[in-house]
Amino acid sequence: MSVHATPRQAVSGISSPYRWVILLLCWASFTMTSVDRSTWGPASASIGEALGVSLAGLGVFATAYYIGYVVSNAGGGFLTDWLGARNILAGSLFVAGGFMVLFGSSPSAGVGIAFQALIGLFAGADYAAGVKLITVWFTSEGRGLAMGVFMTATSLGTVIANAVVPRLIQWQSWETSYHFFGAASMVLAVACLLLIRNGDAGAGARSEAGPQKPDLRPLMGNRDLLLLGLAGFGGLWGTYGFITWSNTLMVKGNGIDPVTAGTVVVVFGIVAVVSKPLIGLVTDLIGKGRRIPTVVVLAFFVVTLLVFGSMTTATQFLIVAPFLGLGAYIYSPLMVAMIPDLSGQRLAGSAAGATNAVWQLGSVIVPVVIGAVFQTTGSFYAAFVTLAIGPLVGAILMFFVREPGKAA
Repeated sequence: MSVHATPRQAVSGISSPYRWVILLLCWASFTMTSVDRSTWGPASASIGEALGVSLAGLGVFATAYYIGYVVSNAGGGFLTDWLGARNILAGSLFVAGGFMVLFGSSPSAGVGIAFQALIGLFAGADYAAGVKLITVWFTSEGRGLAMGVFMTATSLGTVIANAVVPRLIQWQSWETSYHFFGAASMVLAVACLLLIRNGDAGAGARSEAGPQKPDLRPLMGNRDLLLLGLAGFGGLWGTYGFITWSNTLMVKGNGIDPVTAGTVVVVFGIVAVVSKPLIGLVTDLIGKGRRIPTVVVLAFFVVTLLVFGSMTTATQFLIVAPFLGLGAYIYSPLMVAMIPDLSGQRLAGSAAGATNAVWQLGSVIVPVVIGAVFQTTGSFYAAFVTLAIGPLVGAILMFFVREPGKAA
């Protein structure tokens, strides 16, 4: 039986203009960790050459990152509800930035893989902290826009990394990109610690003994959160499989030069930066729920992956990229905006972390799978058919999610 807790709105937060400062800082932090994550895609070929790693072996680095990221999400959401979103967001960003700097000085593949896992282990907690802060500071009716702005971070991170990293590598080396973005993450973390306020429910229930551990039992039987988690697994299978492998697949599979391949992914991401807040605003204004729009977007994502996989020239890739960007990204703010309504405000951090941990399992598995498929078949299209399976399953599962206050 699904448990739908009624969110207790933070009265002081939802009426305060400072909520936009909170949103800005949450967005900036999530953008920074997204840049850190997306740096691997355009840098991976150079890193492989420098550290003596095969094409298929490059997927292990990405998988190591996402293993840490999944663990971080699963535990980070609980810690957010317990210890406060500000502390978790700033701390995770600072330590992840430190390991980015260290990865930029990796002496060997083994050490590099370990650093990637540690980057992911700390980077993942800022997502749940951001969702919790937005839940506290924004009403349910306006949360679609806020989550849409927040979730532009993932696509903007891809845009920044693919616009900057290939040029940094040409100018200096792949190490420079990791040193630069790692240092920037650490500076931003300090700003977040100084400026973010948790709000009424930000540090969880308190007693004379201090913050109390959240009771997770209301989440245990929540069928709809489970389905949302599994559907997001399918969506991110396609999204992060593309982000991780698109540059290398275009270069190795179709002979596209690295800078042009990076430009294709930049176009892919720019569309999402604009469309995520827009889809959030539209669903807020319509007020008919977010389940059916999510199903439609995931189905569109399947189609665009198959079309992109059939292309062969740089011009064709550039034409399809913006449509693929729509499908690959705008389901995420819709899904994230559903989480607090399904869990309630008190457990929003734990619910966000748990669902994203399930979502990110797709990111853990897909890099190795796609690498093996391409290595075995040598087929660019076969890799994209494999990517398309994920959002297809996600679209089917979303049909069975029940939104509070909406028809089943």
